[in-house]
Amino acid sequence: MGDRGQARQLLPKPERQASILRAAATAFARGGFADTSMDDVAAEAGVSRIIVYRHFASKEELYRAVLDRVSDRLREEFLAGVQAADPEGFTTRALLTVAREDPDGFRLLVVHAAREPRFASVAAELREQAVQAADELIGNTIRDPALRGWITHTIVAYLYDSVLAWLDHGDEAYDGEFLRRATAGLVAMYGAMVR
Repeated sequence: MGDRGQARQLLPKPERQASILRAAATAFARGGFADTSMDDVAAEAGVSRIIVYRHFASKEELYRAVLDRVSDRLREEFLAGVQAADPEGFTTRALLTVAREDPDGFRLLVVHAAREPRFASVAAELREQAVQAADELIGNTIRDPALRGWITHTIVAYLYDSVLAWLDHGDEAYDGEFLRRATAGLVAMYGAMVR
């Protein structure tokens, strides 16, 4: 018998929500918030619109849930890197780990959300947290506030753009090489900036 003869597989609620969130990230990254319907998300997830609405009351709630999920994973990875006392590369590794797990969700958070009026504040808050983390890592090595602000914002932009470019052009088998080179590039860039 073909697919028609098979019963739909019922997933536990957390698994179904995770599946819908992954599908929503893909649909929203492809079409943007305004041009993506709950039907589009349902089709991407392979479920009915009713199933999507059982888990998420609105399109806005669903979009925010995708952003929150990626933000939470980034926070977890950053904290794990700090606790592992990995001074070099833990930020890049955290970004790449989350980006590999959920490429569309990562793109939605660091690129697309900033362009969506309803969600720009979420993207701005994440970026500001990243800038503050870079500022804390720099410590008191740079006293000029204008120079320090420029450097911290540049570091964050470099890390985001490096990971996004690697997702688009890099081979996952060479992620270790990417991490080594991206970290070396960051160290060299920082050294040149503070001279």
